[in-house]
Amino acid sequence: MSHNVDVAVIGAGPGGYVAAIRAAQLGFSAVCIDAGKGKDGKTPAMGGTCLNVGCIPSKALLESSHQFHAISHDMADHGIEVGKAKMDASKMIARKDGIVDKLTGGVAFLLKKNKVPALHGTGKIIGQVDGKWKVEVDNDGAKEEVLATHVIVASGSRPRPLPLVEIDNVNVLDNEGALNLESAPKRLGVIGSGVIGLEMGSVWKRLGSEVTVLEAAPKFMGAADAQIAREAMRTLTKDTGLDILLGVKITKITNGKTVVVEYEVGGEAKTQEFDKLIVAIGRVPNTEGLGAKEVGLNIDERGFVAVDGDCKTNLPNVWAIGDVVRGPMLAHKASEEGVAVAERIAGQKPHFDFNTVPWVIYTNPEIAWVGQTEEQLKEAGIDYKKGTSGFGANGRAMSMGAAQGTIKVLTDAKTDRILGIHMIGPMVSELVAEAVVAMEFKASGEDIGRIIHAHPSLAEVLHEAALATDKRAIHG
Repeated sequence: MSHNVDVAVIGAGPGGYVAAIRAAQLGFSAVCIDAGKGKDGKTPAMGGTCLNVGCIPSKALLESSHQFHAISHDMADHGIEVGKAKMDASKMIARKDGIVDKLTGGVAFLLKKNKVPALHGTGKIIGQVDGKWKVEVDNDGAKEEVLATHVIVASGSRPRPLPLVEIDNVNVLDNEGALNLESAPKRLGVIGSGVIGLEMGSVWKRLGSEVTVLEAAPKFMGAADAQIAREAMRTLTKDTGLDILLGVKITKITNGKTVVVEYEVGGEAKTQEFDKLIVAIGRVPNTEGLGAKEVGLNIDERGFVAVDGDCKTNLPNVWAIGDVVRGPMLAHKASEEGVAVAERIAGQKPHFDFNTVPWVIYTNPEIAWVGQTEEQLKEAGIDYKKGTSGFGANGRAMSMGAAQGTIKVLTDAKTDRILGIHMIGPMVSELVAEAVVAMEFKASGEDIGRIIHAHPSLAEVLHEAALATDKRAIHG
């Protein structure tokens, strides 16, 4: 079967399916090509890594483990007496799978609603035919052909392999394997202290595992503001109970009945034995199989599709978005790029600012930020003001039993324009949205300080931090 369309999108993750739908909204004919399969390995599943084996299932497990921990440790403070909590991990996994199934079905419904055919299989750019791009869709040998004026590459990313050991998702796990453990291993090792490592480590620690995180970098959470990173390190080790080791050089991994990891840290050789080992050392772009070399699509030295500021590649009418291009591998960044590209194809001039892309880590407490860190401002020689406020005396946080954490606001010393906002504390994944809006509209510290924030609310901490940049905090 062949399709002749205006826009062909390769990939149905948060970037791809959004780009296809936005293109359809703008009056273009579009198809969305994706090879993703559900947990059974057979059923087509739209939504990409985020929905199937990333953002969504991990949040489901984090919520389940949070509820278990609260019942086990916090209910007595509320005057609620319960018996010993018992976790049925298989039911927890089933709940997670149900959420994923509903949302993947939702993506398929949205594509159908917008008259975007979902083509199952891998997409490969073959070349140009009469001014259009020919894309071959291969579904386990069954092939379809698409002719498209524009091609949007949104093929996503995959876990970065560790040369020392092979992922078997039995004892040595990637993110997908970590999301499907049906019991808490007694001893869990995690290689990598990024988002996946910290979130999965937190899940299984709450459910009873002894968790050791091995990180090669000498600094914890190097992308975050150093003050927030230090507080996160203290909280995750002291309160959550993760054993986090930095500056680790792994020398050997042996996968048998258990997993034995040999490593060096601080000049000392050590060996640890784990029942399960999660490898979470980052992700690499999916550019293999696109036909890039054959058609001359530029791939940079790190394996990403090379694009300009508008997500244009070196080939006419070929675009690329999301994890497969430069910038943070974040679902919301991919979605906004998808919208922007569809609108550029329509001749519009959409706005996209990398400086206002929020980052969130869903540990307990949560960590979030947007804009520049204090270290980046110092390195750039920018004169700035700083204001901080804590959740410790916030009435809403205290009532939630979550009165810990800090919000930091950084502003330009001359103009008062907000340059960065950094948070650790309860529900900061939601609070960061106000910070993003403020920065997107070039707000000043005084702007946030003058806005009325509801009382009692967690957002009052952001209000106080903004006031503190000008030494006007009332409760600080």
